[in-house]
Amino acid sequence: MIIAFGNPVYDFIQTPVVTTGERVLSGCSTNGCLALSRLGQATMLVGRLGPDYHARFVADIARYGITPQVELAAETGGFSLIYDARGNRTLDILGVAAPIEHVPAACAEARAIIVGPILQETPLALVRRIRAASPAPLLLDPQGLMRRIGPDGRIEHFLPGDFAEVAALCHVVKANEIEAKVITGIDPRQDRYEAARRLRSLGCQIAIVTLAEAGSIIDDGQQQHDIPAYATDARDPTGAGDTYLAGFLHAWLQRPDDMYSAGCFGAATSSIWIEHTGPDAPITLDEADRRARTLQR
Repeated sequence: MIIAFGNPVYDFIQTPVVTTGERVLSGCSTNGCLALSRLGQATMLVGRLGPDYHARFVADIARYGITPQVELAAETGGFSLIYDARGNRTLDILGVAAPIEHVPAACAEARAIIVGPILQETPLALVRRIRAASPAPLLLDPQGLMRRIGPDGRIEHFLPGDFAEVAALCHVVKANEIEAKVITGIDPRQDRYEAARRLRSLGCQIAIVTLAEAGSIIDDGQQQHDIPAYATDARDPTGAGDTYLAGFLHAWLQRPDDMYSAGCFGAATSSIWIEHTGPDAPITLDEADRRARTLQR
């Protein structure tokens, strides 16, 4: 089983071509579990949400075949995500769920563990407890560690003082281009290789930097692997990085020495997700395999 730590959220999403119309199930770890379950992996989601969306969440998560380990908080987290024609987005808060406190006993037998917070719900102390509870590889998507609520109520990025300590506990750290720039001081659009090298220097074994249509770069300490993007019609980029990491993990668990193939599978999985909006993207193992093979030619 693959276990993911991160609060499920219900987001409102609007792009120039599509809108959810209402709040829909989302979240970094949630999206990762959704993709992994469709690729045939058994998944467990650990997080917190409020009574306002609890009944709907129970029905949703059962429909998607994910095992929930979710405790109640005062309210459910969520964002309003509005994208402009250039792909830039604003994130406004719709709710904030409390930090995660529970580390399930199942972690001791996990194949891998994802830490994918949405808004500071996985502090260093929790990551240390997860690391102590399991020998499984730990994969970090740092997006939620690097978000805080600004004075205008809108999400802004920052670098937590203990980020390096969290990264050093993890086998894999995957950052998007904004996060990588904040963490390393290097704009990966200008020098992706140095950005990935500096990210890995924090202590993880594998560093991944994703750059949307410009592909991604993987630094495993032996080699830097340039991964192409799969050209597609991106209707909604929400969750692109979440599902890239899910696809990467699925392939990496099968062939841990083949970073290039794992990266291509991550890119392929993500490309299916962004063609749709909301949690029902029709990811299949066959289609992800087909697209990944195309990238490897």
